[in-house]
Amino acid sequence: MSPQAFWLAVAGGALVTFATRLSFFALPHQDRLPSLFRRGLRFVPAAVLGALLASMLADPVAELGWAAAWPRLAAAAVAALAGWRTRNTWVTIGLGLVALWGLQALLP
Repeated sequence: MSPQAFWLAVAGGALVTFATRLSFFALPHQDRLPSLFRRGLRFVPAAVLGALLASMLADPVAELGWAAAWPRLAAAAVAALAGWRTRNTWVTIGLGLVALWGLQALLP
């Protein structure tokens, strides 16, 4: 990476970070936002979490293949089932971690 590209990336990251933090002060109060916009904002955390999880699950499959990635995929399935049945975030995270650690312990 050239020095110009590096500094452009640093400046872009700083600008995005500054704009994100400024938005809490510069945007109108929540009550003044349109209801459609407010309803859409409720789905942002779930969408971000889904994107993070999808990338974490797809990366080992792409690099190592299905055989090495199956503990993560199985633990994700356990966590998804726990989240669907309990609707409790902490139970979902806990069961997913226990499933992942258990499956990894079974592997040599």
